[in-house]
Amino acid sequence: MAAANLTPALQRLLEHEGGYSNHPSDPGGPTKFGITLNDYRKYVMPKATAADVRAMKIEDAQAIYRAKYWGVLRCDDLPAGLDYAVFDYGVNSGPSRAAKVLQRLLRLADDGRITSRVIEAARRRDARELVGLLCDERLAFLQSLKIWPVFGTGWSRRVREVRAASLALASAAPSSRATNKPVIRPTPGKGEVPANTTMQRGTAGGVVAGGGALASRMPDAAVALAVLVAAGLIAVALWQLFHWQRQRRQDAAIPATSIRSRNEN
Repeated sequence: MAAANLTPALQRLLEHEGGYSNHPSDPGGPTKFGITLNDYRKYVMPKATAADVRAMKIEDAQAIYRAKYWGVLRCDDLPAGLDYAVFDYGVNSGPSRAAKVLQRLLRLADDGRITSRVIEAARRRDARELVGLLCDERLAFLQSLKIWPVFGTGWSRRVREVRAASLALASAAPSSRATNKPVIRPTPGKGEVPANTTMQRGTAGGVVAGGGALASRMPDAAVALAVLVAAGLIAVALWQLFHWQRQRRQDAAIPATSIRSRNEN
């Protein structure tokens, strides 16, 4: 899903890691491009020395990061943005810790392995939210270390920059959450058919006009019931109108004296 992010992720990582260092307070000892002596012995040369680390080529470091960090953490399968945040965390504090933190955020067993279940769970979540939570935990962990007073300023800047870059990647990427859900539109109200002008001023007309507006907010069964009620009211109103008009025609055909006589009786 995010394989294209590997190259820029490596570039950002190497900017943070820098070249060769051997700080007395750094438990990693001789380090170059972020690769410690132990890592170099583990992945490249079992009997490597500090001099070998110093002579390390950048291509060697990139190959180690690609296989032992990006690949192990399955960053190609993680949502964009989250891939970089997990990758950089893994390089800085170990792949196992980065994986466990992500698993805990997803409420999964934290065995330190990025499985298909972890990938699926991550894709169902908002990548930006996970990036924020992951970086929050990372900073809190670093602040708990005894060497925080020595490296805290640099670590804080690194986490801040990783957070910003990861959020930008996540915002620019298409949403990893489901977007193919069917669009549900309200069923047009059958009661919206124009009614006779005379009836629109009556009770039935009010029901018809209101039924169309309510139909879009009512379940299908309720809509059907409302349509039936409206149809019944319309039928009653039509029958009354027909009866009234017929009575008027009959009265018009009878002499006025007969009408008065009938009304007096």
